[in-house]
Amino acid sequence: MKTQELFEVLEAHKDKSLLFEYTPNQLVGANYHITEVKHIKVDSVDCGAQTDAWNETIIQLWESPSEIGKTEYMSTYKALGILKKVGSMRAYDSTSEVKFEYSNPLFHTAQLFVNDYEIHGNNLLFKLAIAKTDCKAKETCGVPETMEVVSSEACCEPGGGCC
Repeated sequence: MKTQELFEVLEAHKDKSLLFEYTPNQLVGANYHITEVKHIKVDSVDCGAQTDAWNETIIQLWESPSEIGKTEYMSTYKALGILKKVGSMRAYDSTSEVKFEYSNPLFHTAQLFVNDYEIHGNNLLFKLAIAKTDCKAKETCGVPETMEVVSSEACCEPGGGCC
């Protein structure tokens, strides 16, 4: 989801509570806060020596230990107010991909992209997902699109060739 799309969805649902699903059937706690917004400029070189550049908007979510047990989620209206205030201080690139940075004691810190969103009654639910790493230079590096998976059973038997 692009940053502009995020703002459009939030604007259209200002009257709802804002929830985040960070992995299937697991929600960020109602005690979350928006603690930081990062405007990231990525300037990269891949393994095929090709350069690339893009911008990202990273919104950090943090669960307050002093508010464990809280049941009311932040309103979309309040989140939109926070994000607009940030935008008045540091302009957004409206075409940049938006990600949410999050962790908890059972989930590693990750930057999660918005996979989808749903409306459930009075709730706006953003379904987040992890992007897998990938080789951007498969053709240049000679990496096949599909890799053959070798059974570990045959591999690690005597005479299997891997041990």
